[in-house]
Amino acid sequence: MIYIFDLDDTLYDERQYVESGLHSVARFAEKRWLLDEDSSYQTMLQLLDSQGRGRIFDDFLAPHKLATQVNIKACVSCYRLHQPQIEMPDLHHQLLQQLPKPLYLVTDGNKIVQQKKVQALGIAHYFKRIFITHRFGIKHAKPSTYCFELIKKTEQCEWRDMVYIGDNPAKDFVNLNKLGVNTVRVLTGSHREVLIGKAYNAKLIINSLSNLIPM
Repeated sequence: MIYIFDLDDTLYDERQYVESGLHSVARFAEKRWLLDEDSSYQTMLQLLDSQGRGRIFDDFLAPHKLATQVNIKACVSCYRLHQPQIEMPDLHHQLLQQLPKPLYLVTDGNKIVQQKKVQALGIAHYFKRIFITHRFGIKHAKPSTYCFELIKKTEQCEWRDMVYIGDNPAKDFVNLNKLGVNTVRVLTGSHREVLIGKAYNAKLIINSLSNLIPM
C-alpha cells in the first residue's frame, strides 16, 4: 500500500499554527502601533473562538481605528510569513517511521505557509514527495485528484493500492472514493464533529492516528 497523508489537523493540531501566527501578529502590533502584545493576543483569541479566522484582523484593528487595507494586509503577511511554533505528537512520528515506504503528503494552502509548517514540524524526510497543491494551481486543490494521479503514475500502482488519510470530509475523500482509493478519516480538528453523506465520508473512520492499522 502507498500511504498518503493530509497535513493540517491530520498529522498535527492546526490550532497550534493559528495561535503561533496570532502571537506573531500581536508582537508586530506592539512594535508597529504600540498595542500591548498580551492584550492583543487575547483579543484575537477571543475573536477566533467567537467568529473564526475570516475577519479576525479587521475586527482586531477596528477599535483602534487602524483597520485600513494596508494595515490588515500587513497583519496577514506577518501571519503567513512567521516562523511557526508547532509540534507533531511523538506517536505520529513513530507511525511515519514504522509505516511501509514510500509515504506521500498532499496538502492544500498557501505555498509559503505550508512549506513553513513542514519545515517547523521536521517531517520532510519521512516522505518521498510532498505535494502542496497550490503549487500546481488552485484548481488542483482537493477535491481535485491531480496530485494523486501524479503519485499513481510515479508508483505505477492501481487506485486500490493507495491509502489517503485526512480529516476534512468536505473535500478530502469524495473523488478518491469514486476511484477506489482506500480513504481514512481521522476525527480530529475543527471537522471532527461534521456529519456528512456516505459519498463524502471516508470508507474508514478512526478517532486518532494511533488507531491506524496498516492495510
